[in-house]
Amino acid sequence: MTGKKKQARRRYHHGNLREALMDVARRLIIDRGPQGFSLVEAATLAGVSPAAPYRHFANREALLAAVALAGYQRFAKDLEQAWNDGQPDAVSAFMRMGEVYLTFARDERASYIAMFEAGLKGDEIGGLQQAGDRAFAILIKAATALGGTLPDGQPAPPDLMAAHIWALSHGVASLFTSSPSDCQGPVTGDLKELFESGMMIYLKGLGIRSGSAHRAEN
Repeated sequence: MTGKKKQARRRYHHGNLREALMDVARRLIIDRGPQGFSLVEAATLAGVSPAAPYRHFANREALLAAVALAGYQRFAKDLEQAWNDGQPDAVSAFMRMGEVYLTFARDERASYIAMFEAGLKGDEIGGLQQAGDRAFAILIKAATALGGTLPDGQPAPPDLMAAHIWALSHGVASLFTSSPSDCQGPVTGDLKELFESGMMIYLKGLGIRSGSAHRAEN
């Protein structure tokens, strides 16, 4: 038995094959995109036989789903920590969540692509839809708190506010995951500033002025 085969068998015996394949998938996603590799290629780079991945993943989509699921779990945790129960005020906490969104897209680029750009159908992959819903629920919770700062008589459905803010955050964050040759717009600009200015315009339009929103205008 060759050294590589021994290493692969030992890796699987210790229960690390699944994580090893996910790590390889993350590298391949960055290099080739989510549809640019096969499960066999991932197996080869992980140093195992072509049949070994099927112990954990039925196909490439299942491997991508595992990367996306782990990403959603980390993403939701980061958003929750950034929200920090809306301290010291809802607007400041919301801006922190936006920064976390951008940081995640930059630092966890492969996971971000798997989550949002791989074309996975959450309702067909166990746990994926629920993981995405949990992340969005944190945003709805924050939007509910933001809505409570609106002037009286101005309704703002939290789910609609959350969708608007998610769309803004996602649009700016996606600039991190686009190659300069494929992307039009201020790729080399300050994306944090782009997000913050967009949020200020949105919140000001709703009539929200407090904390960092007021400071950003002065």
